[in-house]
Amino acid sequence: MDKGQFAILRFAKYKGPEISNIEAHNERTKEKYASNPDVDTNRSKNNFHIIQPTDKYRAMSEALIKQYDCPRVRSDSVRIVETLITASPEFFKGKKKSEIRGFFEHAVDFLKQELGEDRLISAVVHMDEKTPHMHVSFVPITQDGHLSAKLILGNRKTLTAWQDRYWKHMVSKYPELERGESASKTGREHIPPRIFKQAASLNKQAKRIHELLADANPFNARKNAAELDKLLRSFIPDYGRFSTKARLYEQTIKDLQEDKSRLEGEKEELQGDLKEANDKVKSRKLDEAQLKADLYNLQRQMDKIPPEIVAMYTGKSAHRERGLANEM
Repeated sequence: MDKGQFAILRFAKYKGPEISNIEAHNERTKEKYASNPDVDTNRSKNNFHIIQPTDKYRAMSEALIKQYDCPRVRSDSVRIVETLITASPEFFKGKKKSEIRGFFEHAVDFLKQELGEDRLISAVVHMDEKTPHMHVSFVPITQDGHLSAKLILGNRKTLTAWQDRYWKHMVSKYPELERGESASKTGREHIPPRIFKQAASLNKQAKRIHELLADANPFNARKNAAELDKLLRSFIPDYGRFSTKARLYEQTIKDLQEDKSRLEGEKEELQGDLKEANDKVKSRKLDEAQLKADLYNLQRQMDKIPPEIVAMYTGKSAHRERGLANEM
């Protein structure tokens, strides 16, 4: 049986210094991507824009906020919302670049209809990672001229409605695409046990790496070097992928807490939703603490590995992945 081909739409909110970081990633202005070994910079020339930014993201957002004369804009207001758009890897198999462009152009049309074309400041398609995907950055200005990511994205029910409308738009041209179930129905908003198992495995690998680095002497140099090489070849890319996953789950927890805070300020008729949100946040506090501790410990372990070694093995993993890709 063929694997399902799903239309994927995800949002993330940014303010302050975070904006320049996502801009550097989206526009590929970094020289190296040690934290994301899936980026193959040799293929970055194949990336392309559906919407080309005319200035820095932050400058463009400030100009638009001024143009709309948005009231009550705070220094900590969300100024950029990033939309990740992609599909299951199977959907892209065998498609020409022109066909892939057509898919993402159709997706951008949806966001133009929903938000207003002038709110979109960049739409860039990355072809230099495993699966083609697009980052669309927009300034969250409502139809009545307020800067408010909360009003545009709403709560989980609103986000489910976003997913419904997006799927209906995409399936009109690509009927093979399926509508993925929401996280609230599938339980994907929970942090799965395998994430903690992966963290434990990585911490164990990191401990052994540091033992080998500290125990180098003329008598065991060759044996240690072989084991160290084998460990680093897997640890460096695995750490990058785990770090990305962990931050995604952190964003899920952050969104749940924002939902709870918003509901607390609304009317009594929403008490049922408030209780559900409160229960969800409580049930995740222990998981959140453990995940943050695991990530922090791994970051500390990673920082102890000499940067020249990290750079060397990041390059090796990228080279290996390119070789595998060429064989397919």
